Amino acid sequence: MKHHPRRIEEYADIIKLPHPESKHHPRMDREKRAAQFAPFAALTGHGSAVDETTLQHEENVNKEIYLEPDAEALEQGLI
Repeated sequence: MKHHPRRIEEYADIIKLPHPESKHHPRMDREKRAAQFAPFAALTGHGSAVDETTLQHEENVNKEIYLEPDAEALEQGLI
């Protein structure tokens, strides 16, 4: 089946009509409409938990590197 793109002439009778407005539902203001499409935190507290874990990991890495020298490196005189 071949697809035939529609041409603007096919819509000439409706193209300049005003956008329809509902008589039963008032138009939503911009802030509320934007909120529908805003990202949300599906897992409440997940970001904080990730940040805390990252901080703990960085502290552990720094402790290993700077505070607890490697015994083998000490023996070889590398530190």
